[in-house]
Amino acid sequence: MLYGLLGVCSFSLTLPATKVALTALTPMTAGLGRALVAAILAALVLLIRRVPFPSWKETKQLILVAGGVVAGFPFFSAWAMERVPATHGAIIIALLPLATAGAATFFAGERPARMYWVSSGVGCLAILGYAISSGFGALHWADLALLAAVISAAIGYAVGGQLARTMGGWQVISWSLVFSFPFLVIPIAGPLLSQLQHASGTAWLGFGYVSVISQFLGFFAWYHGLAIGGVARVGQTQYLQPFLTILASWLLLSESITLGAILAALIVVASVAIGRTASVKQKA
Repeated sequence: MLYGLLGVCSFSLTLPATKVALTALTPMTAGLGRALVAAILAALVLLIRRVPFPSWKETKQLILVAGGVVAGFPFFSAWAMERVPATHGAIIIALLPLATAGAATFFAGERPARMYWVSSGVGCLAILGYAISSGFGALHWADLALLAAVISAAIGYAVGGQLARTMGGWQVISWSLVFSFPFLVIPIAGPLLSQLQHASGTAWLGFGYVSVISQFLGFFAWYHGLAIGGVARVGQTQYLQPFLTILASWLLLSESITLGAILAALIVVASVAIGRTASVKQKA
């Protein structure tokens, strides 16, 4: 749970940092360009550690992970952040724990007990209630992109968490990035370098954060937590992410924070505390 929480804290700044990077970059270069930077770091780590090439079975799983957390989530979330506030995005992204648990049931063979689903439902209802009371209930086109980001991340988390049990979390994200590099470098590298030449210092900082922390180092702790604690159970720590994101958006972007967010956060924390004690069976 602590490893999961460390990963969540790392990811909580992703939407605000992306919004800062978008002051100089397009959604395409901000969302996929960060993978290019992270892939270079990942290749260096793999070379230094002299890690053997993954098996074909592992490679197929790594491609799924890459599609979810290297390409899908970064692109869809960046596209949405150009159109809605980071606080709005945080509310939709709060559906990740339930989506991750569903993906874990399908991909990782996990079977959470009824108490898990009850506590998850309570946390989800608290988030949806906050969204409606805060005026975010209206449907935006960006919401579809955010939902696509949620589905992408959930698949990447479930498959990557399962694979991390045998490969190690740092290898999962590193190989996923390296496999993605050849497909991204030609269409993305040129526009990225061109746009960064005219970027401000804060835009560089935002892009640097999502490249090094959100896309690379944060996954070390996250996948390690999913591997040793279970995808469904540790995935519940994501219920804290929207409120950490809202806090970061308030501090960094001066976006509003309300009493409703605080009350909803207390309910979510309680649901996570209860849900983490529920049993999660592994399918044979």
